[in-house]
Amino acid sequence: MKKHLLLGLMIGTGGASILLAQAPVDRDLLAKIRSEAFEHSQVEPVFDMLTVTIGPRLTASPAHKRAAEWARDRLASYGLDNARLEPWHFGRGWTLEKLTVEMIEPRYLPLIGYADGWSASTAGEIIAAPLFVGGKSPAEVDALRPQLKGAIVMTEPIMTNFVRKDRPQPSDPEYVPLSAAYATGIGQPRPDTPTAAQRMTQSLREAGAGVILKPSRGEHGTVFVTGRDLGPGAVPSVTLSAEQYNMIALMLQHHVPVKLRVNVQSRFHDADGGNAYNVLGELPGADPALRDEVVMIGGHLDSWHTGVGATDNADGSTTVMEAMRILKAIGARPRRTIRVALWGGEEQGLLGSRAWVAQHLAGAANAGAREKFDVYFNIDNGTGPIYGWFLQNQETVRPLFDAWLEPLKSAGARRNVIEPVGATDHLSFIDAGVPGFNPIQDYVNYDIRTHHTNMDTVDRVNVNEIRQAAVVMAWFAYNAAIADRKIERPMVK
Repeated sequence: MKKHLLLGLMIGTGGASILLAQAPVDRDLLAKIRSEAFEHSQVEPVFDMLTVTIGPRLTASPAHKRAAEWARDRLASYGLDNARLEPWHFGRGWTLEKLTVEMIEPRYLPLIGYADGWSASTAGEIIAAPLFVGGKSPAEVDALRPQLKGAIVMTEPIMTNFVRKDRPQPSDPEYVPLSAAYATGIGQPRPDTPTAAQRMTQSLREAGAGVILKPSRGEHGTVFVTGRDLGPGAVPSVTLSAEQYNMIALMLQHHVPVKLRVNVQSRFHDADGGNAYNVLGELPGADPALRDEVVMIGGHLDSWHTGVGATDNADGSTTVMEAMRILKAIGARPRRTIRVALWGGEEQGLLGSRAWVAQHLAGAANAGAREKFDVYFNIDNGTGPIYGWFLQNQETVRPLFDAWLEPLKSAGARRNVIEPVGATDHLSFIDAGVPGFNPIQDYVNYDIRTHHTNMDTVDRVNVNEIRQAAVVMAWFAYNAAIADRKIERPMVK
């Protein structure tokens, strides 16, 4: 006999309460999901392909396109319908071809450093004493223009404000609500005018500086590296380990003669018309009345270029691919269509998901598709098992999500929290007026060690925990796809 738990949800609406009868929790189907996930897992070959074989997947790079094409073909091999790439305009791709960064006087020392993403090439090898301008105002830097041409310029003060704290764990019983917000990018408005750093960069560009060196905010050789395309004429830029940057700065302060050798050689890619790609595929709905409605799961496929993007976000991409494989393999028959998406351009500002939402969900022209869209479940902002979900201040979904999470507690799930989380692709959907959610995962050594760093390697991931996350993602997607009603819409501000 099937072990079903019928959900009767009391939801307040304008002071009144209504009873929402939802589909039963099918524990037999959950057992099939778990069995498929742990006895026939395909997590390792997918994760290994993305991290070991392909490696870092910077948006619009050849490696990112290779990963997208491979993921599309893999989803098709699972039997999903319409596995495809959808192009969107991004701009130039970039790869690093060569980097030399060394101290050669007063002694030889190879330095730990990485060219920033989309850094221009240096004019060959630069051997020179570095010019330290850390702490100077843009006006003071501008006054140094005659010395800046072709120079190796250290632009930041000695680093003291290291990243030394991971965000707290919201699923812990003693968690203080909203205390994780510092690590999510919530409530941090962008300035309307150029910052001092941007004004300095412009002065260095106009002066024809040879290369910029700046310190990472990580410790123990952990180098946080991002970057953006500043267009033709940009100054090449390299981020050094903070300890070594500080060492050189102190030597200069003590009038110790220092000479560095720096060579950055990079390549820009625009043969594909400036396109990047999202990957999509579907498990069609079986209910004629509901199959045009869509439940969506996804995560970003792109990464930064110094590690291999294991925790950010090859594990998340593997999770949603495995969740779809599981549902197809067990013969799940959702009433609504379940769609998977692997986004590009998340690291540059959620660009791939925003492009997809703009084309398919946003605006008056997409009102019909938006009405048929149910919910988007994203996975990013952490690694390891799924403990629960950030509910994005939608109190009305708590009874439903709590009921779906309850039978997963034996597999490591803990609880959902009402607060929102930001800084990843579910925000693109929320901005379009449809529900979007991201899970609570593990954050130990995520913010201080792996997130956007050279340490984002396979050593930081336990593939067994990806299997657990795939179970949770498959279970939530399936339950949303068989529910009698769509998930409550977020309140419009």
